[in-house]
Amino acid sequence: MKVYSYPRLTGAVTARVTAVRLRGPGESREQLDSRSCSVVEQVAALGMAERDDWQTAKLAVTASVPVREIEAKGSWSDVAVVAVLTEGATNTRTVSRLKPCLEGDREWTGEIEIDRDNHADRASLVVHVVATVGGVAGRVIGSTDQEWLIDVTSDVPLRDRQLDVTTVSFARGAEWLRSFRDAPWAVDTSGRMPAVRMNSDFEGFAALVQDPGSKMENIVGEMLLAQMCADVWTAVFHTAIGSLEIEEDGAPLFPPDWRGAVLREMLPDVIPGRSEEEALLEVHTRRTGEGSWMDLQPRIQYAAARRAGIPKALASTVREIERFEQEAHA
Repeated sequence: MKVYSYPRLTGAVTARVTAVRLRGPGESREQLDSRSCSVVEQVAALGMAERDDWQTAKLAVTASVPVREIEAKGSWSDVAVVAVLTEGATNTRTVSRLKPCLEGDREWTGEIEIDRDNHADRASLVVHVVATVGGVAGRVIGSTDQEWLIDVTSDVPLRDRQLDVTTVSFARGAEWLRSFRDAPWAVDTSGRMPAVRMNSDFEGFAALVQDPGSKMENIVGEMLLAQMCADVWTAVFHTAIGSLEIEEDGAPLFPPDWRGAVLREMLPDVIPGRSEEEALLEVHTRRTGEGSWMDLQPRIQYAAARRAGIPKALASTVREIERFEQEAHA
């Protein structure tokens, strides 16, 4: 554990990439699909772009800073929040200053640009809070615990570059799986990261998802993957909201790991028109018995479906089915 000679923040500093815009030749820009960023894995996959001639990318970054602690302790002045992007393979370092959304707000936002010529594989994005401490300027008083990975080549936002999806027999597998023996898949949120278990007893399902043959099988497989992803979002939301720390005044705190990122990502659709803190308090209050928790379930499912890309996948499936029908009758 590193020891510092000056006071630092004890509250968590978190960050997330909220959008990615690519610029190609000229001024043409492309907004990447929301599925290019995984707040659970904390990875942005720029290879998901439908074009391969992009030259620069702008990442929209939002950081959450413990402003109350900064104001209460008064140990720091000239506080600034910066996003730093580095890649060791190319010895590249880019720094961008973030700005508070509102005066005294814990949310700080900004953009940081990637020049494709300066990056070969993966870059690390971290956020630092710097301040003047004891008359010394530019001291780091807080940082994100885990960096975001910006992958310029991959089309899947995975930290380990291997999706944690395993195929097991639910009938003969772990005891908790046996009660789901008729289900095609189940989401396991008991570990450090959520995982998907596919049921090998469900005839033809694993092959359809992992190794589709015909074009129609591929379309159906994509739809199933989107639904599976929605189930993951729903499961991790419930896991995150069920593992909150509560302050002495009863206010819930965002978890500092992927659970907090999931809540910040989904709450605007679950409780629209409210600040993140107000939305978190509302959901926590309803879950603990004051208000209707059941009334929120459709909103949670809607938020999960949006992030899993179900509307897009469903629209694509419908178009392809209509095309097949037209070709069959031609």
